[in-house]
Amino acid sequence: MTELLNTDEAATYLRLSERKLYELVAAGAVPCSKVTGRWLFPKAALDRWVASGMASTMTSLRESAPPIVGGSHDPLLEWALRESGSGLATLPEGSEAGLRRLSRREVILAAIHLHTLEHDASANVAAVGDAPGLHDAVVIGFARREQGVLVAPGNPHGIGDLGQIAESGLRMAQRQPGAGAQLLLLTQCARAQIDPGALVMMKPACATGSDLAQAIRAGHADCGIAARAVADAAGLDFVPLLWENFDLVLRQRDYFLPGPSALFSFVRSERFRQRAAELGGYDLSVCGAVRLVA
Repeated sequence: MTELLNTDEAATYLRLSERKLYELVAAGAVPCSKVTGRWLFPKAALDRWVASGMASTMTSLRESAPPIVGGSHDPLLEWALRESGSGLATLPEGSEAGLRRLSRREVILAAIHLHTLEHDASANVAAVGDAPGLHDAVVIGFARREQGVLVAPGNPHGIGDLGQIAESGLRMAQRQPGAGAQLLLLTQCARAQIDPGALVMMKPACATGSDLAQAIRAGHADCGIAARAVADAAGLDFVPLLWENFDLVLRQRDYFLPGPSALFSFVRSERFRQRAAELGGYDLSVCGAVRLVA
């Protein structure tokens, strides 16, 4: 037998199903490397891994991730988690942080809205496809959201775009590094050829869009990027920038667990659609759509 095994050969050698082998790969528990899109398993390394205690690794994989939704904060998602009876808690730390926690099995689900200079529309799918430890993930559309610049009621500074914010020296509330809104700010600056260093960014960073809105309401900042629903809820004016994909990511085997199952069932309801319309800034045409099966 060759010293480098493909997935089928490795599963046979270890007497595992391919699904179980992928679970081990996703957990970073089994020695392997990805070359030109294919997983390869060194036979000698597999022998050492088995000898060091495969049984204990398999036991740990049977443990479920905690019932927590990490990643990005969203008013509609927060409401749906509560009203669906899912029993899922939230840990809003930003999209990239949510993906990292999901890969480490510290959350059962991550909410993300990522942005890149080249491919905004497919940034979420690309990030999950490239993320280590998420090779058994599924990306499911939650909604498309309208993102823009939040300003005080009446837009007293007449803000129209990011270039004007940079030129006028207005104070801009910011999100933490890796948050979707912060990535959106950086990509928008790059497209408009604006030096982010020219923006007067206020500290500390705001943990959620709602915190950012409060900073503007309290007069600690003049503007900041968040979703339209956040602006409307806070009574702020809104300067639109774009519509983005807001997606949910979880492991395939966790989809039918009670918490996620209750949430995905609820988002198909008329009540959920009515709430989205009330909040504003949501397009549910993508809700429930499977965007990636890793």
